[in-house]
Amino acid sequence: MQERFGWINDAHLAHTARVLGMSQADLDGIATFFNLLFRKPVGKNVVMLCDSVSCYIMGAEQTRERLCKKLGVKMGETTPDGEFTVLPIVCLGHCDHAPAMLIGRDLFGPVRPEDIDGIIDEIRARKK
Repeated sequence: MQERFGWINDAHLAHTARVLGMSQADLDGIATFFNLLFRKPVGKNVVMLCDSVSCYIMGAEQTRERLCKKLGVKMGETTPDGEFTVLPIVCLGHCDHAPAMLIGRDLFGPVRPEDIDGIIDEIRARKK
């Protein structure tokens, strides 16, 4: 459902629960447990910036500041054009390349503040 619609609303959840023969409550428990399943609308490109200890030590805070400034949003917000949502994530498992960032299925790291403009511009150019 998320692959098709971008997020999982209550109607999607109810339909999927019926197909799987599960209760909607049980399926909602699964959907809200995993941080890569979105229960609220998100942008076309979800930017997940790792905020684990490894990434924090390696400069994730400065990278986050540059990312939010570039997109004109705060952490947890979506750009007005609906293109990007910026979310924190506990760990991307890319600690040897900290700080790490995931946009859709593309993993980046180490990501320095000066890398942000090029990465975002590259993602924007893909849609053209």
